[in-house]
Amino acid sequence: MDQRYRSNYALLEFGELLADREGALDVPWAEFVGDESTEHSFEVPVDGAIDGYVTIQALDVDSYDHEVLVNGESLSGFDIPPASGWQCWMDVITGATLREGTNTIQVRRDTDTRDAFVLGTVRVTWREPVE
Repeated sequence: MDQRYRSNYALLEFGELLADREGALDVPWAEFVGDESTEHSFEVPVDGAIDGYVTIQALDVDSYDHEVLVNGESLSGFDIPPASGWQCWMDVITGATLREGTNTIQVRRDTDTRDAFVLGTVRVTWREPVE
């Protein structure tokens, strides 16, 4: 019999301003965190998670070179593309692995730019085997 899978996800609220200085964007509701977002944890309840991806809500991104890290490993390729205003971007989890138990996600700002952006909500989605 073929292995069956179901989708699962974790929804993480950031609400953080990544920038080289506080006040770089007029977003008083977002917490200034500097060059790295808070590292958020989420649980994957089973071994064998596959087809993982992240959906990132971001405001006013101006650079291609910001990084998304899953379990401390940077995802490959462009993680968050430039766009003015709010955007929602999906990136496949490649270069990192989801594991059973506690996992982490964090965004790191490219410090070679003066880009300032807000990280909103992030959803991590994966498929997991069903017994």
